[in-house]
Amino acid sequence: MPVLLFLIDTSASMNQRTHLGTTYLDIAKGAVETFMKLRGRDPASRGDRYMLVNFEDVPLGIKAGWKESHATFMTELRNLQATGLTTIGQSLRTAFDLLNLNRLVTGIDNYGQGRNPFFLEPSIIIAITDGNKLTSGSGVQDELHLPLTTPLPGSELTKEPFRWDQRLFSLVLRIPGHASVEPEPLGGVPPDDSAITPMCEVTGGRSYSVFSQRMLNQCLESLVQKIQSGVVINFEKSGPDPPPIEDAPPEVKSGPQPWHCCHKLIYVRPNPKTGVPIGHWPIPEAFWPDQNSPTLPPRSAHPHVHFSCLDAEPMVIDKVPFDKYELEPSPLTQYILERKSPHTCWQVFVCNSAKYSDLGQPFGYLKASTALNCVNLFVMPYNYPVLLPLLDDLIKVHKFKPTIKWRQSFENYLKSMPPYYIGPLKKALRIMGAPNLLADNEYGLSYSVVSYLKKLSQQSKIEYDRLIASIGKKPPPEPGIKVRWRGGGAISLAQRRDFNQLLQSITGESASLPQELSSKEFQGFHLALLNKTLKPQSLRNPYDIPRSQLLDQLSRMRRNLLHAGVCSLRGQDPDQLHSVPIAQMGNYQDFLKAAPQPLRDPDPEQPKRLHTFGNPFKLDKKGMMIDEADEFVTGPQNKGKRPQGESSPMQGGGPKRRRCMSPLLRLGRAYTPPVTPPASPRPTADGESSDGEPDFIINHLNENHYTPERSSDQDPDSPGPAPTPLDPLENHAAAAPSRPPAALGAEEEEEQEDDVEAVDDDDDDDDNVLMMELEEDVENGGARDEEYPSGGEGAGDSGGLSPELRPQRYLSPSALKRQILNDCIEVNNQLRALITKEIRKPGRHYDKIFHFLKQIQGTLDTRLIFIQNIIKEAARFKKRVLIEQLENFLEEIHNRANNMNHMEAL
Repeated sequence: MPVLLFLIDTSASMNQRTHLGTTYLDIAKGAVETFMKLRGRDPASRGDRYMLVNFEDVPLGIKAGWKESHATFMTELRNLQATGLTTIGQSLRTAFDLLNLNRLVTGIDNYGQGRNPFFLEPSIIIAITDGNKLTSGSGVQDELHLPLTTPLPGSELTKEPFRWDQRLFSLVLRIPGHASVEPEPLGGVPPDDSAITPMCEVTGGRSYSVFSQRMLNQCLESLVQKIQSGVVINFEKSGPDPPPIEDAPPEVKSGPQPWHCCHKLIYVRPNPKTGVPIGHWPIPEAFWPDQNSPTLPPRSAHPHVHFSCLDAEPMVIDKVPFDKYELEPSPLTQYILERKSPHTCWQVFVCNSAKYSDLGQPFGYLKASTALNCVNLFVMPYNYPVLLPLLDDLIKVHKFKPTIKWRQSFENYLKSMPPYYIGPLKKALRIMGAPNLLADNEYGLSYSVVSYLKKLSQQSKIEYDRLIASIGKKPPPEPGIKVRWRGGGAISLAQRRDFNQLLQSITGESASLPQELSSKEFQGFHLALLNKTLKPQSLRNPYDIPRSQLLDQLSRMRRNLLHAGVCSLRGQDPDQLHSVPIAQMGNYQDFLKAAPQPLRDPDPEQPKRLHTFGNPFKLDKKGMMIDEADEFVTGPQNKGKRPQGESSPMQGGGPKRRRCMSPLLRLGRAYTPPVTPPASPRPTADGESSDGEPDFIINHLNENHYTPERSSDQDPDSPGPAPTPLDPLENHAAAAPSRPPAALGAEEEEEQEDDVEAVDDDDDDDDNVLMMELEEDVENGGARDEEYPSGGEGAGDSGGLSPELRPQRYLSPSALKRQILNDCIEVNNQLRALITKEIRKPGRHYDKIFHFLKQIQGTLDTRLIFIQNIIKEAARFKKRVLIEQLENFLEEIHNRANNMNHMEAL
């Protein structure tokens, strides 16, 4: 199960912006998410464990460790902030200690008993930094230094802070702040020259110098390919170079070659059945173990394996197990493959592994594959050139019945073999079928060493539990001044009237402490300090203040007492008002509670505006219905029939129901004709001027002006005869317009009322404004009529009688105009209801609609506004064909009116 640990640089320099508009820290967060997506394509990624460490101190710097979930990892990643120093050395040590925390408990390192490549926990540390100077509390450093002291138990058993299955890779961000004009260089990504690069190379990794987003993506894809199960080994040449191959060009180079020393990985493939690597033989230690030694010498993280360039014969016996590991491509593998010798091998050694030899005995060999596509490391029993012939004779010659001579040879071999090979050898002999060749007493370390390792294991377990428990805890509170309650009901000095009078007389200022402030409300509170370096002083006796600090203390006391300005948020820093974590940005309700009470609405009857924070399509769901056109209608809903005695909205009833028309269906505002000034009040013989004809503007959307009266014996769908046009010069008996003969039943009447109630706010506003203008015209007309109260021109048939004594069967000109206006409105409202009903019917039979439109009464402006509103009603039901016909009809009325005006001008 690979462990992927991300080490994110959270120093302040990561806030610098690139030409992309994002900071380095944002790019680092995006790189982690991109890496996880690329890694998720591999089915083997199911067992991955992700950890997150930043540049803070332990344990605050460990954001996600061994126990944290993937959700916690992502949350902590998004909440990272760049506010610290570039303490990369301390952070690297923290990352290595976190990975090594549990190794002594599991015994994966197997100290003093050989190195088992199949005992591994592959880990990759990916550091993302900007490569700037290394800063710490002590100053600026030029080189990377890891702390020597660490709380990790057993760290003294390994010389380096890392292990052979842990590699460090670094992404050094070098993206400029301004876009480069030069094209990006093609090819691979070069290593960076920052201080972290040598550390990457020592662990078996490398650094990448990233200059663009494209290069960053290329590096991430390369890192995904680096996730391999394996361990790092140092291969070094021992002895002379091999003889040149026949037909090969002579080598001109002299001195050390790149293939002489390689620091590369060997792949440890897991068993396809179990998913766990399986092996038999260890790599020997670099010392001969002594059972009388009280301690173990420290080992290097990577074993130093020497190889001899003398060609040897590869040895393999059928029943003797061996381990085979593939080498990572390197100059050494390239040199071996170029020799094209798949049937020869080079033996490998570990210095000081034997008792009496500096170079040691061979424990395996390097050999090219038969297909010459890779180089493999074969790990065999220690000093296998001696053991394998003995075992071959035992199987083929002695038939598992060894002779005395064979036993003597075997005993001599055991004396030259490190004692920790006894266990693996017994298992191999058991596989071969000779389990009794070795005695049951197995090799063991000295008692003092065993006790020491057991003690380290227990300490590691305690440290592991302690660190796991400390991860995720909040940092300790910052020091501050604790608010203490004096008790006893004592009044504060700033609340005393005599003190305020004295202070006012001396300084001209008064204490800013509110009179109604109660100290009981702030028990247990801590006042934050603006200056973090200033330690709180709880001095009660003035004589406790040092003489050198009297003036400073007095200034602070005066400032604390007289300072009236307070910071409203987070106690000290106003800039933090806009520095809210992403997880808290949606707490709008908490913000509303803390906000001051808004001023009273100037118009309380207007509906309150519903805030749409977080959802621009937020609606009030208390009252909402959807009609046939799938449109929302808010407000109180009455699905049943309205009672007979229910009053209309204009008579003090409930609010009108309004519909919200989709913006996609709005064809624009209704046509509003220019308002012409009224004609001169010169009366005519009949009491009214032809130029002063009132504009009959239809309030066709207001149901309060519509009271249909129809006989039940007529067909409600029949259009009926056209009403007689009004002539203002005729008397009032003939001026009353005839209503459409089509009668409506009770249920149809309610349906029409419901249709008329579903209106637009814009239409209501336009019509109400125009109605007010009409009423003003009527009032003006009435005023003109009252200029001739008795006799004379314009008095009508009433002669010289006063308005009070005038007979009721005669109407004044103003009353006659009002009567004509009301009758026209009533007729047009009925036409509006009938047209609306026809629009709602399915199909494309619009003959009745245009028949009704020809019966509209009023001036040209009245008819234009009426048709415009009919177009909007058709748009509600998406009657596109009808809308086109209505627009043509509207254009025809315009053309006819223009032609008439032209004829009058002639």
